[in-house]
Amino acid sequence: MVKVEFHFDFGSPNAYLSHLVIPEIEKRTGVKFEYVPVLLGGVFKLTNNRSPAESLRGIRNKPEYERLETQRFLRRHGIARFQSNPFFPVNTLMMMRGAIAAGRLGVFERYVDEMYRRMWAEPKKMDDPAIWRAALVEAGFAADRFFELIEQREVKEELMSNTQKSVERGTFGSPTFYVGGEIFFGKDRLRDVEELIVQRRTEA
Repeated sequence: MVKVEFHFDFGSPNAYLSHLVIPEIEKRTGVKFEYVPVLLGGVFKLTNNRSPAESLRGIRNKPEYERLETQRFLRRHGIARFQSNPFFPVNTLMMMRGAIAAGRLGVFERYVDEMYRRMWAEPKKMDDPAIWRAALVEAGFAADRFFELIEQREVKEELMSNTQKSVERGTFGSPTFYVGGEIFFGKDRLRDVEELIVQRRTEA
């Protein structure tokens, strides 16, 4: 079986858009993506990278082109539920520790859907603990249990370990994909990811 990984952080709009397209690829290829939570702030620190919001500031034409490419992606995949988060940048540490906690509680996939929705479809200030708690309650999660787990050393260390290991493999931002040992960066590389999955499955 081909192993495909999606290293993600809720703070990346392009990771959210990738998340919406991944089910299409899974359906066509029969291969399930493994979601790996990483902390994008930690990735940037370890790689001396910066977010596009910073790196594109003051540059002429490139931000406009990036927005154009996003609109093309939305049209290509029929995505309607996407808007900029007015509270961006959002500190995702709490949410990403929550992803580790969700895995331990057996609600990981639904948690990812709910957090992405509140970041990029119905944007909220998700680094506010009160707003995060309200989102958990509204989604039917055990909010108190989440708040307990994200303070546990094991949960914190797992997110840190995921981030460190991801960077050691080549990650410098999100969304990052791995097909076996091959790395791909960015939502626009999903076509290449799918092609390699098909190729690897054919070879097997």
